[in-house]
Amino acid sequence: MTGEIDLQELLTGMRAQLNPGRYVFTTVGDGEVPRGVRPVVTVAEHEGLTLVVSQQQADASGLAYKYVAGWITLGAHSALEAVGLPAAIARELADVGLSCNVVAGFHHDHLFVPHEHAAEAVRVLEDLARRSG
Repeated sequence: MTGEIDLQELLTGMRAQLNPGRYVFTTVGDGEVPRGVRPVVTVAEHEGLTLVVSQQQADASGLAYKYVAGWITLGAHSALEAVGLPAAIARELADVGLSCNVVAGFHHDHLFVPHEHAAEAVRVLEDLARRSG
């Protein structure tokens, strides 16, 4: 299945799904994922391996973190070469004062927003989809 590249189609077809749980960003300097930790995202950086993991797994493994996020998956299957979706989403969330960390997967875009405002972020994105149609 090929991904969509048309921004209008992506916006009108996006379905924001809030995944259950609380997620945190942490890092391991040696690049080794601790036993019992199953990251939903990893990013290799010069300073170490960034992990996005459930807060419960981070706590159980003694991993340090500061930011607790809600994880939203966008139902639209965006092509990796599509232009403008993360910018449109970030702009919409910024307009209501919400930070947004975007991770592109092969099939979907994933957003990490402040956990305490995750439901609000979903409402904002649903409104954007309605207005784009």
